Amino acid sequence: MSSFDLLLRNVRVVRHDRPDPEAADIAVADGRIVRVAPGIDPEQATTVVDGGGRLAFPGVVDAHQHWGIYNPLSEDTASESRACAQGGVTTALTYMRTGQYYLNRGGRYEDFFPDVLAASAGRSYVDYGFHLAPMMSEHIDEIPDLVEKFGVTSFKIFMFYGSHGLHGRSADQNSFLMIPEGERYDYAHFEFVMRGVQAARERFPELASEISLSLHCETAEIMSAYTRRVEQEGTLRGLEAYHASRPPHSEGLAVSIASYLAHETGLPTINLLHLSSAKALDAALRMAQAFPHIDFRREVTIGHLLADITTAHGLGGKVNPPLRPREDVEALWGHLLDGRVDWVVSDHACCRDELKFGDPRDDVFLAKSGFGGAEYLLPGLFTEGRRRGLPLSAVAALTAWNPARRFGLATKGAIAEGYDADLCLVDPDTTWTVRAEDSESTQEYTPFEGFELTARVTDTFVRGAHVFVDGKVTGAPQGRYVPRAGGRHAR
Repeated sequence: MSSFDLLLRNVRVVRHDRPDPEAADIAVADGRIVRVAPGIDPEQATTVVDGGGRLAFPGVVDAHQHWGIYNPLSEDTASESRACAQGGVTTALTYMRTGQYYLNRGGRYEDFFPDVLAASAGRSYVDYGFHLAPMMSEHIDEIPDLVEKFGVTSFKIFMFYGSHGLHGRSADQNSFLMIPEGERYDYAHFEFVMRGVQAARERFPELASEISLSLHCETAEIMSAYTRRVEQEGTLRGLEAYHASRPPHSEGLAVSIASYLAHETGLPTINLLHLSSAKALDAALRMAQAFPHIDFRREVTIGHLLADITTAHGLGGKVNPPLRPREDVEALWGHLLDGRVDWVVSDHACCRDELKFGDPRDDVFLAKSGFGGAEYLLPGLFTEGRRRGLPLSAVAALTAWNPARRFGLATKGAIAEGYDADLCLVDPDTTWTVRAEDSESTQEYTPFEGFELTARVTDTFVRGAHVFVDGKVTGAPQGRYVPRAGGRHAR
């Protein structure tokens, strides 16, 4: 009788806490890693896979995705999880809220969230979880139940929804957000959300370090004024115009406000999402010095690390916050290499061509915001990081270990005994050109079109299931909903 279900032989294991990859075999039983060592006897395994000397990375924990924002959730779960597997992502944490887009419904999460789980069940090729956004006061009251019953421990505030919709100005905020008349989605609401999250941390002290609040930091009033200015002047076009309409100091100001509110409410677990500019990172670091008792985590996307307003392929690169000029990209890399960025994500939001672009197609203010990119997260960070001297251990920390720890994924994020057998094989000696037509995503374009990458994910394993084999998604969906904090909802 075999001791192992799977033996992955002849790989170089990358770990977040060791400087160099180590030659080893990886033995798997019941979906968990049970041994990592050289020379494990293949006769003990039911299935043996030869890794061919490739790098074995911990499966990517992509902590920022959006499934179901532009396409039905059930469809996105199926197709975009395939793109995840293609990029070595084995766990996707996707943001969800009530209101327009997503399920296009308001109401309480006790009614809404079971439908989210039902729409995604049995359709994903990778494991997944959800962050939820308290959009109205009733949602704040639901936070303890979301933690205890559904295993949701991470929450979100979209600061720019103060007077903006998803793509630009919104004249009727309550209708867009589907919140009751008389309520406002404003700084006061943000404060009360923070108090609600902190109350949940106090109610569940054993989970306090895993219950956190994430913030999209842009300032609605600044964006509204600058959008008018850019449109009236009429001299800027494309991604340059969108960058100017949502200027970096709008991010910096929002970061500062959010940080002071965290200080005021006593909430120490704050995640600052997709910081896109030198000014945003500067504000985040200033706030960390001003409020050392707050455990800030700083997130950057692969899009903001790879593309700028001139190199991105067309208006497909419209995203919130915007892609920035090259000097901002360089500033992000400087902070990342100095250890001041905690994790890198895709912010994957599949938006098909017919939805993405308005009429005329070259008007950036008519285009929808967001694009996919999970399939390029690890190869892109590896490629650009290697050029800049980023150690492979840091790549593993930024894409797996750090987000898994923050978001309560206790059995994910490392290739080590006792952890889920989530891992991917990377060929570091291949050069390839990004083409949207080669992606498993249903999105027909990418802002990275034509970019040259120098590493490629060849295989992906989710709890030992070989879901991406030699460059092809294979078999039936194996992914499960992962309740955190011991949520009672069935996996």
